[in-house]
Amino acid sequence: MKNLGIGIVGGGIGGLTAALALLRRGLDVSVYEQAPELQEVGAGLQISPNGVRVLAALGIEKELMEISFEPQGKEIRLWNTGDTWKLFDLGVESVARYGFPYITVHRNDLHQLLLKAVLRIKPDAVHLDHRFVSVERNDSKVTLAFAGQPPATFDVVIGADGVHSKMRELLFGSGPVQFTGIVAWRGVIPIELLPPELVKPVGVNWVGPGGHVIHYPIRGGELMNFTSVVEREDWQVESWSTAGSNAEYHADYPGWHPQVHAYIEAIPQPFKQALIARPPMQEWVAGRIALLGDACHPSLPFLAQGAVMALEDACILGRAFEEFDTVEEALERYQRMRIPRTTRAVNGAYANVERFHNPALAEPAGAQVYVDTQWAADKVVERYEWLFRYDATSVPLDDDKVVAV
Repeated sequence: MKNLGIGIVGGGIGGLTAALALLRRGLDVSVYEQAPELQEVGAGLQISPNGVRVLAALGIEKELMEISFEPQGKEIRLWNTGDTWKLFDLGVESVARYGFPYITVHRNDLHQLLLKAVLRIKPDAVHLDHRFVSVERNDSKVTLAFAGQPPATFDVVIGADGVHSKMRELLFGSGPVQFTGIVAWRGVIPIELLPPELVKPVGVNWVGPGGHVIHYPIRGGELMNFTSVVEREDWQVESWSTAGSNAEYHADYPGWHPQVHAYIEAIPQPFKQALIARPPMQEWVAGRIALLGDACHPSLPFLAQGAVMALEDACILGRAFEEFDTVEEALERYQRMRIPRTTRAVNGAYANVERFHNPALAEPAGAQVYVDTQWAADKVVERYEWLFRYDATSVPLDDDKVVAV
C-alpha cells in the first residue's frame, strides 16, 4: 500500500508519532493542526520502557536521551510526615529488565523532536492553523473540511485530535462523561529556584488521604515537573490552560509536608484542570477513518501511560499498513490489537484513584500497612510488568488470539 495518501487530524504527540511511523514506511502523510503555531505548552511526561522502545524503533533514541532525564529510582512519601519508601529502581534495572530506560521528558521537547523527525522526511507534512470541522467519506476516499482553509482528500484519515476529539464526536458521538470529583494541578519549576534538598534525581509520589503529589526532573535536570491531584467538587473545567494561583494551590493541601508547599511556592505559574472520566471505546474505525491516542482512549493520569499508549498505537498502525494488503485489513487489525490493551490501561489508571487516596493514609500506622500491601514488590509487578514488557515493535499482528499484554 505504498501509494496511499494519509491525512492525520491533530499534530500532537500521537499524531506526529503516527506520521513518523507511516512516513518511514514510504506512505504519503499530511498532518493538520488547529494551532496557528506550535508553542511550548504542557508539562512533564513519564515515558516507560515500552514507549522508549517505540521511539527507538523510529530512529530518534539518541536525540530523545539528549533532551530527557533518566531518574535513578522511584519513591513513595507520606503526605504529612515525609516518611519515605523506595519503590523500585528506574535506572540500570529498567534497562536490564526491559531493554530500555524509564525516562522523564518535557512534553514540548518530545513534541519538537517528533516534529523535526517528520519534517526531515517530508518538509511540508505539517499544516498549521487548520481547525477540522467536518468529514465526508465514500468507499475509497475521505475529505476533510477546515475552517477558513481548503478541503483535503485522502485514501485514509487518522483522527488524533485529543480528548475533545471532533472526529470522535462526528463518527461515534460524544459519549458519556463523568466528573471524577478530582482536580489536577501542574507546574514546571526551574531547578535554580529550589533549595538543594528538594532536587533529587528520582521520581517521587507523595500519597495522602484525598490527594497525591508527583514530581520528577525533566529536560536533563534543568526543570522539576510538579503535578498533583486533590478531591474537590467546585471546579469542573477540563482544560490544562486554566491558570490558578499559588495561594489556591496551597489551600488545597492543608497539613501536607512543608516540602510539598515549598515546591508549590516555587512554581512560577500553576495550572488546574478538572479530571473527567470516559469509558473505554470498543470501536475506533469507521470505514477508512480510525482514531488514535486520547481521541479513542483518554485516560486519567494515574498510571503514567496516556502518552505511551499513543506511541504504541502509532507503532502498531504503521506496522499494520506495512503487513496487510488492504486498508480495511490494516485498520481492522490495528483496532483489534489496541483495544484490549488500552482498555486495560484506562481501567488500571482509574483503579489507582482509590489506591493513591486511601483513607488509611491519614495515620502513620495505616500508612505502613498501606505501603506493605499496595506497594509490595508483587503488587508493583502486577500493576506495571505487563505494561513495561510489551513490545509494540514486534508483537505478532496476525495472531487471532489478541491479548492485552
